Amino acid sequence: MKVIETAIPGIVILEPDVFGDARGYFLESYSQKRFDELVRPVRFVQDNESKSRFGVLRGLHFQKGRWAQSKLVRVVRGRVLDVAVDIRRGSPTFGRHVAVELTEENHRQFFIPRGFAHGFSVLSEEAVFQYKCDNPYAPDREGAVAWNDPAIGIDWRLRPEEVVLSPKDSAHPLLADAPELFDYNVDYYA
Repeated sequence: MKVIETAIPGIVILEPDVFGDARGYFLESYSQKRFDELVRPVRFVQDNESKSRFGVLRGLHFQKGRWAQSKLVRVVRGRVLDVAVDIRRGSPTFGRHVAVELTEENHRQFFIPRGFAHGFSVLSEEAVFQYKCDNPYAPDREGAVAWNDPAIGIDWRLRPEEVVLSPKDSAHPLLADAPELFDYNVDYYA
């Protein structure tokens, strides 16, 4: 597995070793030991999967306080643009984002640590998206920021008329107005 650092420390892209032949391919999608050694010690407790059609945009989501989540995300069918936004007040990269294209062909995975909002847009006709979380889903501790916040400036690679949102995702506050973000000086893994 190759670990690719990004412009924001802690957020990494993972490229697995893919072994292919005339039959197809094999890859190790996750190894706790290798992940702990190469990225950071994280104990994932929940796996999720979503299926979405072209233009669906989900995000930018996070969970608050002790329910904060790290995520390890990947695409098993299709193509998405996956995005992590630093929402740690006081961070030197507060409000900045990292975007990576995840596809069934490149087999890349994206690690988003606690303290970041997460979202993705579907760029293929359909996408199946899988992710591991290190804390269970807590609906009463959900938080989010607006996907189209001009201060964040994400290019989702979709025209405005192509974007498909849930009612909830169409009504999130701008980052500057979001309550209960994270504090850069707090260790949310403690």
